Amino acid sequence: MGEGCRIGADTTLNANVSLYPGVHVGNRVIVHSGAVIGSDGFGFAQREDGAHHKIPQVGGVVIEDDVEIGACVCIDRATLGNTCVRRGAKIDNLVHIGHNTVIGEDALILAQVGFSGSCQVGRRAIVAGQAGVIDHVTIGDGAVIIAQSGITEDIPEGTIFSGSPAVAHMVWKRMHRSLPKLPDLIKTVRQLEKRIEELEAKCSQQGKRL
Repeated sequence: MGEGCRIGADTTLNANVSLYPGVHVGNRVIVHSGAVIGSDGFGFAQREDGAHHKIPQVGGVVIEDDVEIGACVCIDRATLGNTCVRRGAKIDNLVHIGHNTVIGEDALILAQVGFSGSCQVGRRAIVAGQAGVIDHVTIGDGAVIIAQSGITEDIPEGTIFSGSPAVAHMVWKRMHRSLPKLPDLIKTVRQLEKRIEELEAKCSQQGKRL
């Protein structure tokens, strides 16, 4: 536990949990083994010679009341301001939350999800296992992200998205049902193309005779 950390009442930190300096944890929080909260965000600026210069990460992390954080979760401190996990959010094992991200109240974040920096996750949103979210994306209140989705743009509240890059779930289902038919469709298109070429050649010959 680093300097300046604050831990609320009835909070449980299990074995090998690491809190970097300045992390604030609320009441009735459970943090499972191996979680790291407050490590530096992944911020670098590329110099003209191609080398990477580290951008100081001077913000903090705030974990509000009644949050549960799974084993080996990594929550980066903010570059400026705070990375926040709001009241009642539940985070499964092996999740990464990038700097300046905000996880909304009562959100569910399942195993192996990764958030880049400055994401916003709405209240009661669900992000299922192994989904990946690029930086500066907003996931609306009550939205559901299906497992292994790749989120590259904002997700409206109350919607369900899946696939990579993600699309509305009903669109993805139609796309997915069409995939097994593609070989036959390609074969049919090639046959039609050949038939059209034959008809064009035949019409051309008849035109010359006329």
